[in-house]
Amino acid sequence: MIPFNKPFLTGKEAHYMYQAVYTGKLSGNGEFTKKCQKFFEEKYGFKKALLTTSCTDALEMCAILCDVQPGDEVIVPSYTFVSSALAFVRQGAKIIFADSMASNPNIDAEKLEALITPKTKVIVPVHYAGVACDMDRIMEIANKYNILVVEDAAQAIDSYYKGRPLGSIGHMSAFSFHETKNIIAGEGGLLAINDERFIRRSEILWEKGTNRSEFFRGEVNKYGWVDTGSSFLPSEVIAAFLWAQLENMELIQNRRKAIWEQYHEGLKDLEEKGLVRLPEIPVYATNNAHMFYLVCRSLEERTALIKYLKENGVLSVFHYLSLHLSDYYTANNTEIPNLLECDHYADCLVRLPMYYELKDEEVKKVISNIVEFFDK
Repeated sequence: MIPFNKPFLTGKEAHYMYQAVYTGKLSGNGEFTKKCQKFFEEKYGFKKALLTTSCTDALEMCAILCDVQPGDEVIVPSYTFVSSALAFVRQGAKIIFADSMASNPNIDAEKLEALITPKTKVIVPVHYAGVACDMDRIMEIANKYNILVVEDAAQAIDSYYKGRPLGSIGHMSAFSFHETKNIIAGEGGLLAINDERFIRRSEILWEKGTNRSEFFRGEVNKYGWVDTGSSFLPSEVIAAFLWAQLENMELIQNRRKAIWEQYHEGLKDLEEKGLVRLPEIPVYATNNAHMFYLVCRSLEERTALIKYLKENGVLSVFHYLSLHLSDYYTANNTEIPNLLECDHYADCLVRLPMYYELKDEEVKKVISNIVEFFDK
């Protein structure tokens, strides 16, 4: 069976984790944490980068930094992972779900303005599959109405919008290093701050509500409890694993992009025949090869394709269910929006195997099985 995902190890992970263990500094914010954070600040221009135990944690920090209060409204695409909404729900926000674009699963920026009310506090664009949302339009709307923008860049490491790194455009952003992502730490995440107003408080939240970071830098002569917060920072062992991955980012990205191109080349005839839709990369976006997906014509067709591939030794999977139709949301809201594009992706999108060690002949096998399915 060709799996959907297989975590890639560069070979240095265990070595660096061994180093972290024997430094005697295990609890986080040590040498490897600082190296990883400096990497992101220097490579992508984030004004502050803080490692977290997950992307969900980073999003929860964003919700606190945005000072989301009960009754505030937060606009989130419905076609996304639950954390994109949950982080703000925990602060008491009312989630206003937005539809996807017809051409790709990203939030439809042209439909955003109609969703804004005097209670709108935050917009959360999710860069699906690492492909940029229309950030100029989103920032234009946000600035017009004095709304904060939190980029959910969970899948978007090393991807760009008009030459600008994703995660560097909104007021703040969150990344994931879950084992299904391009760069992994098992579990792990990153909060990136782009607006200097939020830097000092982000460190306090990260350090359990204390000004401990300032104390360690010698900026204050003692530290104490000064704000809310939690234990958001990961251990040095996680940071050490991540560092081995970051050192090999170019290698990993180049291989994933080569696999993505093989899929696109091998399946474009099916798109030309109108049998499937392939991922669209807008002219303003780059492709970080986080995933390769097909959009089938119906739920029944997708179900049959997944079954056929599995019977022939290939594990493919669908993705998100529409959050606006989830049990939690429908139980707590009386007005359920009609989001046709989102529902179409929920019913028809299927993801193909994508990982560093996927061999060329295995990619060809996946392609040939998909072509055979539609021939039959």
